[in-house]
This record gives sequence, C-alpha cells and structure tokens, in this order.
Amino acid sequence: MDLFSEIEEPEREELKALRRELEEANYQYYVLNQPTLSDRDFDFKMHRLQDLEAMFPDMFDPKSPTQHVGSDLGKKGFEQVKHKYPMLSLANSYSREEIEDWVRKLPSNAEIVCELKYDGLSISLWYENGTLVRALTRGDGQQGDDVIANIKTIPSIPRHVVGTPSSFEMRGEVLLPWERFEALNREREEQEEPLFANPRNAASGTLKLQDPKEVARRGLDAYLYYMLGEDLPGTTHYERLQTAKQWGFHISDAIKVCHSVDEVMAYIAYWDMERKNLPVATDGIVLKVNNLAQQEELGYTAKTPRWAIAYKFPAEKQLTLLKEITYQVGRTGVVTPVANLEPVQLSGTIVQRATLHNEDFIKSLDIRPGDRVWVEKGGEIIPKIVGRADRNDEMSATSSLNDGMMYSFPDVCPECGAKLVRVEGEAAWRCPNEAGCPPQIKGKIEHFVSRKAMNIDGLGEETIDLFYQNGLLRNIADIYDLKLEDIAAQERLGEKSAQNMLAGIEASKNVPWARVLFALGIRMVGETTAKKIARVYNTIDSLQWATTEQLCAIEDVGPQIAENIVAYFNNIRNLEILERLHQAGLQFESEAAEGPQSDKLAGMSIVISGTFAHHSRDEYKALIEAHGGKNVGSVSKKTSFILAGDNMGPEKRKKAESLGIKLMTEDEFLEMIK
Repeated sequence: MDLFSEIEEPEREELKALRRELEEANYQYYVLNQPTLSDRDFDFKMHRLQDLEAMFPDMFDPKSPTQHVGSDLGKKGFEQVKHKYPMLSLANSYSREEIEDWVRKLPSNAEIVCELKYDGLSISLWYENGTLVRALTRGDGQQGDDVIANIKTIPSIPRHVVGTPSSFEMRGEVLLPWERFEALNREREEQEEPLFANPRNAASGTLKLQDPKEVARRGLDAYLYYMLGEDLPGTTHYERLQTAKQWGFHISDAIKVCHSVDEVMAYIAYWDMERKNLPVATDGIVLKVNNLAQQEELGYTAKTPRWAIAYKFPAEKQLTLLKEITYQVGRTGVVTPVANLEPVQLSGTIVQRATLHNEDFIKSLDIRPGDRVWVEKGGEIIPKIVGRADRNDEMSATSSLNDGMMYSFPDVCPECGAKLVRVEGEAAWRCPNEAGCPPQIKGKIEHFVSRKAMNIDGLGEETIDLFYQNGLLRNIADIYDLKLEDIAAQERLGEKSAQNMLAGIEASKNVPWARVLFALGIRMVGETTAKKIARVYNTIDSLQWATTEQLCAIEDVGPQIAENIVAYFNNIRNLEILERLHQAGLQFESEAAEGPQSDKLAGMSIVISGTFAHHSRDEYKALIEAHGGKNVGSVSKKTSFILAGDNMGPEKRKKAESLGIKLMTEDEFLEMIK
C-alpha cells in the first residue's frame, strides 16, 4: 500500500500543478488578453487534468478549472450582472474522428446545425419589449460585465427590434475584422506599443475600454448565433436563427443543417480552406443538435452543453532553418530581434522573417542560429516561431553550428555602439542614446511628420534618410530651419519639390495642440492618449509641470505613461527642442486655454462615475475645471455631487446613498453650467 502511494504521488502533484497553470492561463487569456498558452496546448492540458481528477476522486475541488469556465471579470468601471441562463463554454476537439464519434452517439433522427466558430469575445444581449437593455460578457459563466455603452457603438447590433417576444436573449461573438485589426496593430507598432496577438485579444481589449468613442473608432463587428427565452418562435435552433435574421440581427449565411456524418465532414473540409477568404477570424466549426427538445434531453455537464461541440482547425506550421538573428532599433530605442529564415510557404505566402520579440522569448524556446524552427501564421496573418526541432535529429552540418554555443543578447546597440539598458519590469533591451543613434533620430522625425501627427508631405522615409546623411536633419526642430536652396540641391529633388515641402512645413504650424503632443513621440503616448491629455492640460506649460499623480488621474493614463511624460520634460535636450519649436510657431496650446469660463462650480468637489452620451469623461473633467470645480476620485462627506452616467459603479452609488450625496445626470450638469 505504501509502495502504491509512492507511485501515485507524482500524479497527484501533477494534478495540483495543472490546476495552478490553467488558472493562471485563464487569467492571462480572459482578463489581461495576453495568452500564454495556445488553444491547443490549453485544451490538451485541460484533458489531462480531467483524466487525473477521474483517477483521484478524493481530490475533487469545485474551484478546479474543469468545473467552471474562464472568467473575464475583474475590469474596473463595469457593473457585474447575473446571467439569466448560465453562459457555458463548448467542449473542443482537434480530431475529425472524435467529431464522427460524437455525431454517431446522437439520436438517430438528430439533425446537426454546423456553424463557423468565430474567434472573438462572447456576448449576451438582453431585449425587453424590443429594446436592448443589457449587454453582458461571459464573465465567470454565472455573471458578466455589463458593457452596453460600448456594445451600442457596434452598427451590426440593433438597439431596437420589432415583432419580437416581450423578453428574450441573443448570444453571439464580438469581433474585430481583419482589416481593422491590421490597422490597429499598425498604429500600435508606430507607437512601439505591444501588438495584439490576434483579433480576439484586440476585440476583448477594445470592448473593455472606458471610452465608447474609442471603441467606436476601432470598428468592432458582431455575429449572433443563439436565442434564449420563454415562448420563443420555432422548435429548432435553425428556425430561430432565421427568425432572428428577419428581425435584423447579424446572422451568418454559412449556417447549414446536416443530416449525416458525411455532410458534416464535407462542411468542415470546405470551410477549412474557404475561411481564409472571410473578413473576420474563425478558428473552427461549431456543431449543435438542431431540435430544441433534443437539446433539453441531452442536457449539460458542469461547464459545457452535451448537445454541442467545437472542432478546432489545426494551425498551419512549417519547419525551416533559422539562418541568423538580426536586430532592429526603433524610434524609442527598443532593440527587437528578428529571425531571418530559409524561405518557406505558409498559408499561401512566402515567409522569410519573423519577430523574436525579446531576449526572454528566445531563451524560453532555446533557439539559436542554425536550428530548424517551427513557424506558424499567428491568426493566419503574423508569422511567429513556436518551437524548434530536436537538435539530435538535424543534419550534423547544421547542428554543429550550435555545439557549445548558448544564445546571448548583444550588450551594445547594433547601430551606434551605446551600451544597452534594460529597465526593471520590462522585457525589452533599449538603446539610451536618443540624440546619437541614427534609427532613433530618423524614427522620431518620421513619426513627427506622419499623417496623424504633423502631416508634412514630401518628408518620407527616403528623404529623411537623405537629409540625415547630408547633415540637414538631426532632430525634429531642424525641420523648421530647412531652406529652399538646401532642399533643392539634394539628389532627386528640385525647386518645385522644395517649394511644396516648405508649404507643408508652414501648414504644419496650424496643427492643433493634441496632435503636436502626439507628434513629439513621448513613449506610449499614442494618438488617443494625447487627445485625452490635451483636453485636461490645454497648454504645454501646464503639462510640463504636471506630476505623475496628476497625470494618472487622466483616463487611460497609467503610472508608466505618466512617468514617461515627466521624464520627457526633465530632459534638457527635449526642452531645447521644444523651445525651438515654440519659436517656429507651433501650436502649444488649445483654444480652450483662455482661462475659466465661469465660477459656477467654484468650491465644489465633484466625482465622475459611469459612461456618458454627450462628452467623454475627460471632457467632463475639463468642463468642471473650466467652471471652477475640482475633480476628485472617491466619494466622501466633502463630495458636492456625483456626475452619474450609465453603468455607474455600484460601490460609489451605495456610498453616495449612505451619505445622502446627490446624483446628477449629464443633462442636468450641462444645464447647470450652460
């Protein structure tokens, strides 16, 4: 008996370790939108955990990942509401044989509805008397975050429908189309912000933003795929979806009712190829029993319905040679390693390069030049390295490149030779030589003249490189010292080009303050963040003296962004450049910087809570200050009133009620200060 206990002990430890690993993976996936495991790895580990729990029933734990769905709760600013019906996940399969077995075990007369499995964020929409009243995320399956203000920005989700039952629920998936995903990642890449790994993460992160205007700008879409409620029309799932389509809901045209295993397999085979032509991400096929009475009869497990299953498409990957690792330096000094590969065809394109992210990523995979590596198209778009082949299986000529050689990240900048630094808590190595590192200098100028910044035509990447090589440009202020004769004398340029360029430079002096702030290229201050900061700090002088605490009070400005802003204004070289830009005539203040509009809110301490229809939270903060009031973050006896929008935080509402503090709507507030 003792010997048996010793044998099973490692498996008990494995069970505990898997629970910890999967809980952490759920948190990274649902809450942080930064997945640490692929879907396939996660599912295989989950199956292993289920097997171990079956072996050791005495270790049953209702909190185990096998007993509940992953939770996206934990974001601030959203009211948590209980689902009318539990929102479960689906059992996943990567084997067509398993799908065939599942189909054959169904009742002999069962019809199967096949649908595309969209890779987005699950949403539950509640309609009362034809009006959308709630929009809940999956949450933990029992309750979710109400994100209705953001959902209302999605054109494909109707706010009002006619001819419907008095109360019903529609479920579906919120998505970011490929086109919008690529555009968003291009924006983030320009700002050297972390890229979204896939459209699902981007959609999830977008839907949990506090600013509905920014949500609307990003362009989410949605497909609906299930209806719930009492006294609903139809006796089959397919009938209800067709009815929902008639009501105006966005229902996929790819849905098909199948009557045999062969029809199901043909559907899977067709969409395994055709999905690459779709405007949104799909990662598999969902199969559902069509008859609703049969669904009820089949029932549910703790976290999945027995009447539905998902088949996940295998990711396409290829084995190729990692020839060398090179390094790129961005405009903020981040040094990014790049894998240069033996060309390989993947998802219809030739892949020769893939990002290696940072030193930690390379070491985690233990890859070195000369290895044969597995390359995968992340989300069918971005090539990424996901592993390497066993070196013992490689050709001796290749493996000899690795003998005794451990990978080490360079300790000096590959462009200027400055010693690299790595800030505690960051994964990236950075070149600190802002003023002397060519890619940083040219990158800052390219960003400054870009369309969303100063929008100066004629100063493209090649021209900036030419001017840099010939000593005409060394920083952004030099742009405003360019002379007609100097420009016209450059190769491939003439007097006409010089005149057009100078006209663009002159026009840039009228670019508003928010865009000028964005153009300065302060680390992590993107276009939207710059607008929010500029609304609160109407002049560069006021922003220059802001503390990190004051900056963190601005929506979406965290400690790291605040510290970057403070550090920027503490750099004497930056101040010299700003003075030259000021002398050149750039807009360093906004029209709102004319002083207080009134003293109607003088002496008042005001808390803002919720989401609003007419203005953003930052705009309301600016209005409060413009009329003499003070913005405060927490409710206390000294609070004069709360400017309360939709989805006001329940804790703030409760405290306000206990202290007898007035809740003022935005219409009442605007009337008060008009």
